[in-house]
Amino acid sequence: MSEIVVLTDGQCHFCEVTMAWVAKKVDVEAIAYQRADLGFYGLSYEECSQAVHVVHAGKVYVGPDAIAYLLGRRGNYILGFIVRASGPLGRFGYKWVAGHRNSWVIKLATKVIERSL
Repeated sequence: MSEIVVLTDGQCHFCEVTMAWVAKKVDVEAIAYQRADLGFYGLSYEECSQAVHVVHAGKVYVGPDAIAYLLGRRGNYILGFIVRASGPLGRFGYKWVAGHRNSWVIKLATKVIERSL
């Protein structure tokens, strides 16, 4: 079992593909929140249905903070810094992607990431 746990949406292909991309460089355990023992992590179904959660070393990172954390661990420090430092813009971008997972833009991004695997 990895010491970094990522609770993702098990019904999101984009989430699945991006976690495979992260896992190429970081030892993570991606678990669909729909099938996870969320109480073990001190989280609720409602919380996890709203955003991705990363649990590591007793800390929980949520949404864009979780993405920035994973990018930094993966070695994409500049991109992680941009997501974290952009504040409201980063939160808006995260919510836009989460709300448009079936859009052609995200489907295209998913295909591009899949080809890099």
